[in-house]
Formats: sequence, structure tokens, C-alpha cells
Amino acid sequence: MKRLFRLALALLTLASPAAAEEVVAALSQNRVSITASFDGSEILVFGAVKYERPISEVTPLDVIITLSGPQQRVIVRRKQQVAGIWVNTNAVEVDRAPSYYAVSTTGPLKDILAGTEDLRHKISIPRAIRSVGAPSNVTNSQDFTDALIRIRENDKLYRMQEFETVVFDGTLFRTDFSLPSNLVEGVYTTRIFLTRDKKVVGTFKTFINVRKVGLERWIYNLAHEQPLIYGLMSIFIAIGAGWGASAFFRYIRS
Repeated sequence: MKRLFRLALALLTLASPAAAEEVVAALSQNRVSITASFDGSEILVFGAVKYERPISEVTPLDVIITLSGPQQRVIVRRKQQVAGIWVNTNAVEVDRAPSYYAVSTTGPLKDILAGTEDLRHKISIPRAIRSVGAPSNVTNSQDFTDALIRIRENDKLYRMQEFETVVFDGTLFRTDFSLPSNLVEGVYTTRIFLTRDKKVVGTFKTFINVRKVGLERWIYNLAHEQPLIYGLMSIFIAIGAGWGASAFFRYIRS
């Protein structure tokens, strides 16, 4: 913890004066490597708030921190039972949904952020998802967005972490994010918002690169750049595995 304070204070010293409240922050790591043994990762976000006036003369601030993965288009389908068989019926395409999204706050989000500010900055999980242009026969498109949120919450891809951002002495803050093993490769965006009286009074943004490395990177590139070779190799591997298993069982039976 002392090391965290020293790093945050060093960042605060280097910051140039700009606004009444300015946030300076950093991450415990800005690169995550996905390997065959990758089972998730922990990201520590820490920083400090710089005030132009003594802290005793200003109203305390709240802090909201978000971590967002690459945006995706997602088709959400509804299953219904028809003649005893479950089949897909209606479908809605969500134009933009983060592959991973977590929100960490110093308190209940509804108590520290106004709805208009949420609409402007797209901070809460529902606001981070953009769904438009539902088919005319679908009258409850919001239900499909809610279903997507529930599915990704169950997969630990969407997380609301209220009260998990901790502020020390009104100046230093920190929080932790747990990244699951099923991450999508790409650039992850960390945003920090300072709020007072439910209004955003300061922001900060930084990025994390998530990349496959080693054998995973080679297989990924081969599948996308040389799909014919990748397909043939997969067939040969499947044939070899089947032949090997058959030979093994013949051997143990003899």
C-alpha cells in the first residue's frame, strides 16, 4: 500500500495544473498476454486527485472507474417452444456491445451519477450498449438487450462493483478488476470519472493491450491469413489423433 501511495503522489507531482480537479492515474500493467495457460488476470487501477484549493475547502468527490473491451456486433435470439421443439424465433442485432465491461464505484451509481451524465458519458452497463433498428415485428427490443446483459454477467464479462473503489484521505484512490480467461483480443479502455453532486467534473482515459502470444498467436494468424492450410492441418491432426487412439486400444487389447 505504501508503494501505491508513493506512485500516486509521484504522478500527482508531475501533473500540470489545468482544472479545479484533475485526475492522474496509472495501471499495474498496460499489456495482457494470452497464452495456453492463461486463466485470467488482475488489473490494479490507482491514482490521485489534484485540487487547486485546499481539500478542506471543497466538497468531497466520488470516483467511477470503467474498464471496457473491444466493441462487437451481437445477434440476440429468442427461443420459443413450438410443437414441443425449442426453435429460434425473433432476433435483434445489437450494433455495439463491449466484449467485457466492468464498473467500479465509491458508492451506489444512482446516488453519485445523474441520469443525464450517464447518457452523455455512457458509463452504466445498459448505456454502454447500443441497440437500434430492431425489426418491426419486435416490440420489446429492450428485452433482448437485458438478456445480453444477463448472459454476460453470468459469464463474468459484465460486472458492477459498487463500493469497490476506495478513496484515501480524499485524494488517493484505487480499485481492482478481474479479467476472465475468455477475453477477446484487442484494446481495452480504462476511464476514470470524478463526480460531485452527481455531475462529472473530471475525466481520465488510458488503455490496455490484450494480445495472444506464442502458439496461440501463430494459430490465430494461420486461421485468418491462411484458412486453407489451417483447415488441412486440422483435418490431418484429427485423422492422426483418431488413428493413434485406435492403435492404442488395439495394443492394450492384444
